[in-house]
Amino acid sequence: MELPNPDPRPEEEVRELERIWATPRGFRLVTAVNNSVIGLLYLGVAFFFFLLAGVLALIMRTQLAVGDNRLVDQDLYNQMFTVHGTTMMFLFAVPAVEALGVMLLPQMLAARDLPFPRLSAFAIWAYVVGGLVFFSTIFYDLAPKGGWFMYPPLTLMAYSPGDNADFWLLGIGFIEISAIAGAIEIVVGIMRTRPPGMTLARMPIFAWTMLIFAGMIMFAFPAVILATMMLEIERAFGWPFFTAALGGDPLLWQHLFWFFGHPEVYIIFLPAAGLVSMIVPTMARTPLVGYHLIVVALIGTGFFSFGLWVHHMFTTGIPALSLAFFSAASMAVAVPSGIQVFSWIATIAAGRQRFRITTASLFLLGFLFIFTLGGLTGVMVAMVPFDYQVHDTYFVVAHFHYVLVGGFVFPLFAAIYYWTPLFSRKMLSERRGRWVFWLMFIGFNVAFVPMHLTGLRGMPRRVWTYPSVIGWDMLNTVSTVGTYVLAAGVLLFLFDFAAKFRLGKGEVENPWGAGTLEWLPNDVYSMRSIPHVTSREPLWDQPGLSQEVRGGQHYLPNAPTGGRETLVTSPIYARPQYVVQMPGPGWPPFLAAVFTAAFFLLLTVKLVTIATLCGVLAVAFCLVWAWGLDPGPSKGEIEIAKGLRLPTYMTGPASHSWWAMVILMLVAGSLYLAYVFSYLFLWVVSPEVWAPAGSPLPPSGWWSVSEAAFLVTGSAIVSLVSRKLDTLSASRVATTTALLLSLICLTGALVLEITGHVSTGLRPGDNAYAASVYLGAALFGQLVLALVIMGLFTLARHLAGKLDGRRRVTFDNYRLLYHYAVGQSLLGLLLVHGFPRMIG
Repeated sequence: MELPNPDPRPEEEVRELERIWATPRGFRLVTAVNNSVIGLLYLGVAFFFFLLAGVLALIMRTQLAVGDNRLVDQDLYNQMFTVHGTTMMFLFAVPAVEALGVMLLPQMLAARDLPFPRLSAFAIWAYVVGGLVFFSTIFYDLAPKGGWFMYPPLTLMAYSPGDNADFWLLGIGFIEISAIAGAIEIVVGIMRTRPPGMTLARMPIFAWTMLIFAGMIMFAFPAVILATMMLEIERAFGWPFFTAALGGDPLLWQHLFWFFGHPEVYIIFLPAAGLVSMIVPTMARTPLVGYHLIVVALIGTGFFSFGLWVHHMFTTGIPALSLAFFSAASMAVAVPSGIQVFSWIATIAAGRQRFRITTASLFLLGFLFIFTLGGLTGVMVAMVPFDYQVHDTYFVVAHFHYVLVGGFVFPLFAAIYYWTPLFSRKMLSERRGRWVFWLMFIGFNVAFVPMHLTGLRGMPRRVWTYPSVIGWDMLNTVSTVGTYVLAAGVLLFLFDFAAKFRLGKGEVENPWGAGTLEWLPNDVYSMRSIPHVTSREPLWDQPGLSQEVRGGQHYLPNAPTGGRETLVTSPIYARPQYVVQMPGPGWPPFLAAVFTAAFFLLLTVKLVTIATLCGVLAVAFCLVWAWGLDPGPSKGEIEIAKGLRLPTYMTGPASHSWWAMVILMLVAGSLYLAYVFSYLFLWVVSPEVWAPAGSPLPPSGWWSVSEAAFLVTGSAIVSLVSRKLDTLSASRVATTTALLLSLICLTGALVLEITGHVSTGLRPGDNAYAASVYLGAALFGQLVLALVIMGLFTLARHLAGKLDGRRRVTFDNYRLLYHYAVGQSLLGLLLVHGFPRMIG
């Protein structure tokens, strides 16, 4: 593609961009959607949770410093243990990664912002409110006590009465939904808002890692969402998914939880590795060695990670063949990780004469040392005989802290020191930064090396005290001292950050001499113009690019639509396709997030009426927010560079909203596949419950045929409306009638499903089979509720004259989800109605 070269734009256009992209001030700051503002907020809150969880860790280590200690009692210790692990995994690590993505990806991709800025704002505020309320339970004796993994039967109502466990189940399940919303934004942003010329083979490694990170969230998080849903339903209504006496199995929780939990390690590690792959070449002043191998390794790591969940279940009595398979898979995943480590070492070696030792470099070197040790102990626990010896001991505690702290916290600190000049007028102190590193590095190793030894000596995890006569005192005392040294390093960092960080443009434009696009001149509107990219290190390979971008000599140097917009390009070769008009600041995302959080949290304390009201308000604000997201094609085509004009509206597969809906369908499909796994797993565990003599079966015959007919008819009606809109021949009355009929068909199928089960005398509390059958209907009911809201919203837009053959994004999204719901329900009919008869 030929590089455009229009004349530089006048300063009036720069001032117009500043006005359009201005950040709200005062109390209206909570309505901001700029990626730089909400990304900083996101990262700041995630780091705040890191500090809170760290304080809990200090108290726990003080309790364990000597034997027979009584600093805290057992009940409070269990609460602190659970909240510490939950906060680190769910409220710090994953949100911090998403925060870095929101902050850095638009700059790295030279986009004005991610394509759904209000979705990012919604996800962040929901996380902030929900996370703060969850953590506060530790102060009211309401915190969960079952460990951050919440294994049943310990967490069933019989053994964990009260609301403590419910705060974990509803709160964390809700926060996972927030993480999925962020993942959708990241995938669409990376695939559709790259600058012209930035093909997939020219993407920064961090963009690759965030793309894989978001994809892993899409397929891993639905499993834990289903698990939390099932456990909360069992606690609240007595559906026995995990009660062995009624055909359930507590191991089902472990399968679902660790199908999420082990990929979670790589969900955290891969973006951190991406940060390392961005910083190492800059410090070595040489391109990254083995770029293509690293991309393959990243994809391989993401793929392998989904075959490792039984790595955590070697001692649960699973078959020997399964042990062998998952042990081999656990060791095989070390290969792609090793490729990355050797690539970083090779890059440092290639630039060894020019490699700069800065605070960021020190944290990278510390990461290499710590993570490599964690990987070695990971290979050790992947061997089944060794795992039998150290499972549930402090050896495992030491291992996963080496992997997670070494694999994420140290790269995070390197990233903060490296990218602070993008957002702060002053750089952080290098002198104090070196003290921060050495305190954290020494403190961490002093804290966790002895834990390997205490584990080998038999000290179990999750104990709140121990007898002094056992001989663990000295090792635990050393670990506690190391923890306080580590905390001193973090405290010194906070002092340095408070002294130096001042929001604004950096004193030096590109202090490290980096080659990637985030170091181009930028402002509140990101880049003045979106550059044409010809390599992976454009600032190194395209001399004068900074001046060209600042002078508006590339794409979209102004605001031709009069509002916020960015360029949408093709997913593989990044060819310009259209200009997307994006919404600005507004109250609806913030209010929708607050009321969504209130809905889940009020359900926890059984305030159902108020919770329902909050849920209705959350939906209402989401609809208000969505009403203005489809501006239509009224702006026509606009000039984005001399001789190049693009449309400002797109429908169908080329639309970024179509991509978002397809990703949402993949998430829904992952959730349903987790349900299918659960249904079949419980059948394997208790086949006698699935036999015809054991339980009444769902009705066959006309019930199932009628339900299938409803679904197929509704799908046909939606397809007919789509064809009519394509030909611009759909009348208002006919379209309104068809949309209502499609909703009636969907609702009728759900009513038939539930009525059929009830008519046979099947009750969800009878056994695990009955609970599984009704759970399938509940999952279908969720889709029906979402489609009823979407269908009525689409109908309202049609009646308001905002839906036709050209302006049809709202209907396209409804149609996609409708067809998915029909396909899922037909699969459910085969599973629930056909499978028991086939085996009976």
